Amino acid sequence: MSQTAQSWWFVFYKDELLLEKKENGTFALPYGEIPPVFMIEKTTVHDVTTLEGSNCKAFSLARPIEESAKYVLVGLRASYECLPVAHYQAAGKAHEILHWDRNSRFCSACGTPMEQKESIMKKCPNCGREVYPAISTAILVLVRKGDSILLVHARNFKGRFNSLVAGFLETGETLEECVAREVKEETGLDVKNITYFGNQPWPYPSGLMVGFIADYAGGEITLQDEELSSGDFYTRDHLPELPRKLSLARKMIDWWLDCSNK
Repeated sequence: MSQTAQSWWFVFYKDELLLEKKENGTFALPYGEIPPVFMIEKTTVHDVTTLEGSNCKAFSLARPIEESAKYVLVGLRASYECLPVAHYQAAGKAHEILHWDRNSRFCSACGTPMEQKESIMKKCPNCGREVYPAISTAILVLVRKGDSILLVHARNFKGRFNSLVAGFLETGETLEECVAREVKEETGLDVKNITYFGNQPWPYPSGLMVGFIADYAGGEITLQDEELSSGDFYTRDHLPELPRKLSLARKMIDWWLDCSNK
């Protein structure tokens, strides 16, 4: 059996990823020459990327599979705890491509079924329109005020944790303008000294999170009720429940904790 024939398989049912159970109690991506589970006729298999020298292939299941002695479906977010970081990141890319494929089957200009031309490009055979995976850009901002930071709980959070102010970039807006606008809209506060921190692909379903650090410049907290259920400044000794380690928001908070501990 040739090593080059082996592939990593990213098999999804909605946002659940198929993982292989190992004898030591850990989990891994299926790896082999053939798909790990049965594919129905006309299933599209996508070439996603390469990982550790092998191709990565992805496809979607029409219905969930029952957990077996060998395989189990795990939520993509939860798979962060089960997989090496590079494997989780590749799974995120696979999930984004499958989401794009499901939502770009017909031309948005003329309604004709689209044809796949490249791994991340489709073309309309009627009008020639080309489409690529769309990426929604959003900002995160860690706002500092003395020895505290601003943390909020959004109404759409699945859990009781608090995180950073976030929001989507609008047309014609710089990232820094987006930071100032989102903080003002959601909390009523003004910020200054806006500086770039880092970024992270966010495949839920197809985003790019861009993180910034900013300093409090004035104002009193006035929450945007339809977006936030709570928000306040917290010191390192009185932090609420924080987001999970997989998120850029948590990396930024941990960075601040490390800095404030020095």
